[in-house]
Amino acid sequence: MKPITIKDIARQLNISVSTVSRALQNHPDISERTKQIVQECARQLNYKPNLMASNLRTCKNTTIGVVIPELNHHFFSSVLDGIEQAANEAGYHIVICQTREDVQKEIEAIHTLITTRVAGILVGVSKQTSDLQHLKEVLDSGIPLILYDRPCPSLKCDQVVSDDYMGAYNAVEYLLQTGCKRVMCLTSSMQLEVSRRRYQGWRDALQHYGMPASEDGVVECDTRMKASVDTPLILQSDNKPDAFFCVNDDCAAGVLHAAKILGVRIPEDLAICGFSDAPICRATMPMLTTVQQHGAEIGKRAMTKLLNRLDGDDKHPKTEMVPTDLIVRETTK
Repeated sequence: MKPITIKDIARQLNISVSTVSRALQNHPDISERTKQIVQECARQLNYKPNLMASNLRTCKNTTIGVVIPELNHHFFSSVLDGIEQAANEAGYHIVICQTREDVQKEIEAIHTLITTRVAGILVGVSKQTSDLQHLKEVLDSGIPLILYDRPCPSLKCDQVVSDDYMGAYNAVEYLLQTGCKRVMCLTSSMQLEVSRRRYQGWRDALQHYGMPASEDGVVECDTRMKASVDTPLILQSDNKPDAFFCVNDDCAAGVLHAAKILGVRIPEDLAICGFSDAPICRATMPMLTTVQQHGAEIGKRAMTKLLNRLDGDDKHPKTEMVPTDLIVRETTK
C-alpha cells in the first residue's frame, strides 16, 4: 500500500497542496479552522510526514542514523533507549539499521546513511568487523561519527564504552576473595576489543593474586548453546575450574544449566559470574551474579557527544568510559 501524501489530503479536501503543507506546519497565514480540518483528515488517512524530505526543505537535518548489532539483545536495546531519549529531547529523530552481527549488512547500512546525508551516525560495530574502511568513509564525508560499546582504538572519533577491563577485574577479584582457586574465562573472539579488555581484566586479577593465568584457562564460548556443550567437557576434565567468568550473561546461563544437569552444587562447588545484567540473571535458579553495564547511560552519553559535534565542537576525539557495577547474587559465595 502506497504511503499517504499531502497530495492525497489536498484531493480529499479539495484544497491546494500548499494549503495542506502550511496547515500541517502550523503556518500563521492559515486559519485555525482550516488547520483543524487538515489535521483531522491527516489523522483519518494515517498520514505520516516524510522527515528527510522535510529536512531538505527547511535546510535543517534532524535525522540521526543508529547502527545496532542486535535489537533483541537486552544491552543494545538499553543503549537504544538512551539514544532515543536524548535525541527526542533535542528535537532529533533516529533511523535504526540492525546488522544482526553481519559486517556486510553493517557496511551497506553505513553507505545508505552516508548517501541519505543523515546529520550524524552512531555505530555499535559487529563481532565480525575488522576492516574499518566504511567507518573512515563516514569521517571523510564530514558526517559526525560516534562509536558505542565496542571500541575501535585506531579510529579517530568519539567513543562511549563500558569500562570492560575494570568490570572483569573486579568480578574475578571477588571470585578469588571468596575462595575460588581456578577461575576459567569464557570469552568472545579476541578480534573484538571488548573481548581483549575483559580477558586482560581476568588475567591481571589472577596475576595480582598470584594465580596462574594460562591459555588453557581461556575458552572461546559466548553463547548459551555453546556453553551448554562446552561446560560438561570442561567440568569432567582433570584440571576443572571452581569458577567461571563469562563474557556475557547468555553464556553464564548456559554454564549454569549444564552444571545443574551434572549435579554440581552452585555456588558451593562452582561459582559463576556473567557480564551485562540482562533480565535472564534474575530468571535463573539460582540467580546469576554479573557485572552490570549501564546501557541507557552509554546511549545518552553517545548521543550527547554527537549533539555537541553537531553544535560545532571540534575538540580532539575522546573515548569515554562508563563505570560498571558488580551485582552479587546467588551463583557466587
